[in-house]
Amino acid sequence: MSIRIERDALGERELPADVYWGLQTLRAQENFPISGITEPPLMIEAYVLLKKAAAQANTELGLLPEHIGRAIIQAADEILQGNLRDQFPTDIFHQGAGTSFHMNVNEG
Repeated sequence: MSIRIERDALGERELPADVYWGLQTLRAQENFPISGITEPPLMIEAYVLLKKAAAQANTELGLLPEHIGRAIIQAADEILQGNLRDQFPTDIFHQGAGTSFHMNVNEG
């Protein structure tokens, strides 16, 4: 299996090279292996629609560089078409305010 190295304030970790998510999602999987059940598709779609709308609005307002906005919108559209669902591995019971899932959506 091919790997990549990511670094943050907590250190350096190895991740599979073929996943879109990063360190926050890896740590969520390690810290909250509660049920083995992942978020349902409707929850993923709801978060992705919010991210897409924010990217569209902020790009139109000139607050987000156009190339970044386009990339976010393209990724959102891919997910909304049913692709990349395997990139959301956080446990549905990941504690509290949903931060782990939110970070997973941001990384994906």
